[in-house]
Amino acid sequence: MDEDAKTLTRVPRDFESLRSTIIERKASMPKRLAQVAAFALSNPDEIAFGTTASIAAASEVQPSTLVRLAHHLGYEGFSDLQSIFRERLRDRTLSYEERLVTLEQSGGDDDDANLLAGFIGAASQSIARMASTVQSETFTKAVDILAAAETIYLIAKRRSYPLTAHMTYAFSKLGIRHQIVASPNGVDLEMVQFATPKDAAIAASFSPYAADSLSQAEELADRGVPVIAITDSAFSPLASRATCWFEVAEADFAGFRSLSASMALTMALPVAIAERRRKTQSQKPEKSKME
Repeated sequence: MDEDAKTLTRVPRDFESLRSTIIERKASMPKRLAQVAAFALSNPDEIAFGTTASIAAASEVQPSTLVRLAHHLGYEGFSDLQSIFRERLRDRTLSYEERLVTLEQSGGDDDDANLLAGFIGAASQSIARMASTVQSETFTKAVDILAAAETIYLIAKRRSYPLTAHMTYAFSKLGIRHQIVASPNGVDLEMVQFATPKDAAIAASFSPYAADSLSQAEELADRGVPVIAITDSAFSPLASRATCWFEVAEADFAGFRSLSASMALTMALPVAIAERRRKTQSQKPEKSKME
């Protein structure tokens, strides 16, 4: 089999596979191709809806660069690559009513059991995927930063909000000073202005990214506040501004995306932070005696 044939056998045919392929090849991509790839993963709807000219203008490259990216990834042309984004959009834009209809059409003899099994399967897949990709060094670095922080700011909107809601509960029980950035009167951005470099933040957002979460994380990063990001891609706007970040790609069932892996991570962080602080405090007297 020649090299062209080998390339074709590896061409991603779903968005998650394409995302993984781009991330794997990120470091070896020419600068302009990496620029377009980053734009594509951060703006998948623009790729799905746009024309070659409009996408090239938005990503600040020549139209020919889009074709070069498609060929670099093994596609016949840009329209072939674009079809992956359009298929993703079709899956993602189903209304909740349409998703329920899809479930009914795919049901078997025991609809309830199949439904439960589907969500359990998606949850298991999400956790298994994170277990194979998360690095212990990254987790340790995040805990080091957060354990040293005076106040931990928590940022997440929409589907990601339950993550910060749980951490608020856990931090409160563990006696860790924190501030959830979620005000009923719209002063979220003003809240983060109280943060200093002595603090830290945990920000979570997944494609399509919440604009408020991105702007608040950016504000904190600009103020010198360390940001720990939980997101789904190396090209995520959160990842680019984070001190360290976790890639969590959640599986879905019938268009309903799991939060299982993300929740496991946000359950582990507060406990690890509390344990790190406890150990630090217990070591202080010993250091004093030695001095």
